[in-house]
Amino acid sequence: MIYIILGLLILAVCGEPLFIIIGGIALIAFKYIISIDPATMFSDFFRITTAPAMVAIPLFIFAGYLLAESKAPKRLINFTNALLGWMPGGLPLVSLISCAVFTAFTGASGITIVAIGAVLYPALTQEGYPKKFSLGLVSIGGGLGTLFLPCLPLVLYGVISQTSVEDLFIAGLLPGTLRIILNLFYTTYTGRKLVARGKFSLTEVKKSLREIVWELPLPFLIVGGIFAGFFSAAEAAAIAAVYVLIVEIFINRDIKFKDVGGIIRESMKMTGAIIVILGMALALTDFFIDQEVPMKIFETIKKHIGNKFTFLLLLNGFLLIVGCLMDIFSACVVIVPIIVPIAKLYGIDPVHLGIIFLANLELGFITPPVGISLFISSLKFKESYPVVVRSILPFFVICIIGLLLITYVPDISLFLLKFVSRKGLIPEITI
Repeated sequence: MIYIILGLLILAVCGEPLFIIIGGIALIAFKYIISIDPATMFSDFFRITTAPAMVAIPLFIFAGYLLAESKAPKRLINFTNALLGWMPGGLPLVSLISCAVFTAFTGASGITIVAIGAVLYPALTQEGYPKKFSLGLVSIGGGLGTLFLPCLPLVLYGVISQTSVEDLFIAGLLPGTLRIILNLFYTTYTGRKLVARGKFSLTEVKKSLREIVWELPLPFLIVGGIFAGFFSAAEAAAIAAVYVLIVEIFINRDIKFKDVGGIIRESMKMTGAIIVILGMALALTDFFIDQEVPMKIFETIKKHIGNKFTFLLLLNGFLLIVGCLMDIFSACVVIVPIIVPIAKLYGIDPVHLGIIFLANLELGFITPPVGISLFISSLKFKESYPVVVRSILPFFVICIIGLLLITYVPDISLFLLKFVSRKGLIPEITI
């Protein structure tokens, strides 16, 4: 066993895939600690593939890849700029909304910084905004869509924590909007001082609307369908994938039919990676449950922390560190099984916990010194790392304020869900 542990440590240092490390730890735990045949670990893959919400993951990933490969990002920016660019701080508002929408569909802040930021950063600087302000705005923009449906981390959290994905979709709307509004206050104030307002052009709005007329209904179709109870998250994913495929190939013709196979392969690589990591992580979770690890951690914490609010504050700090060091998908499969049982014992609603969890992790991506989005911005826009860090500081403070409000005012996450449930608009679905 010692040699296996040593081997896993060497593999981790050498940068081997996460599923190998997690699977190795689970194998040791099964064979040498609880004396169960390690082959039983693979039954967890059956549990994953038969979970209803798992259907949503490959379909949403495929839809996101299609949108990323099309000209949809440019059309989205053109439309929001024509509609809102005349306002004080109009272009920054366009940036916030465009980044949030794109991240919601691609599920990755890094992709948003590369795809949307490449267009927005030069546009902001040409408009007269300082490089520092523009760089900070596009660097934090990629994380603003994580709480909006159909963002993949929401689905993944629901699967792992056995929380209704539909509930998470609805619960994320107000917190996600709050984060955009808080940043909007700052960007509007800054924009009003730095840049003269442009003129509203109905002609430009009509022109850009005609260009995006087929993509624009997609978010409303998904939101409306889930709100009204017409379809579940998995069904929404299927509708989104088919709709985007038809629009981008046969209507907008941004993607050639011969290229679809390559897009499917790339999207399924990510799907396969997620499923493998999930299977190994669930095996490790089975061991934690068998050994009552969450309960033991809770008892240890309770000796020092008897207050739920203090626990939440420490949880925020812990998750910010996790967000710095791990990608959001890996963090979900490793951390969620441990913290969900502990949070329940403190009386924290699992849906509220999910929103706190994802908001923290995305903020971790821009938390110095090792936030991954900071490195992506540095490479993409050819700016030194210290310059990028200084550029995001005002936005980082604003996001911290938003995080604290989301954490300590549960109704920001739960109000809309309670309202919708009270009206009987959505079915009670638990994965």
